[in-house]
Amino acid sequence: MPELLYIDPGSGSYLVQVLIGAALGVIMFFKNIKIFIISFFRKSPKKQNDE
Repeated sequence: MPELLYIDPGSGSYLVQVLIGAALGVIMFFKNIKIFIISFFRKSPKKQNDE
């Protein structure tokens, strides 16, 4: 059954591209959530009146 494990170069490169794209998508998704949470709990600078 080793012939069922064969992946031709076109399918292999497509599979690698899909895996890299999925990994980068997941990383960016969680990075955006992290930035949102940090900015939500960060103190906002107090506005000063120049009067």
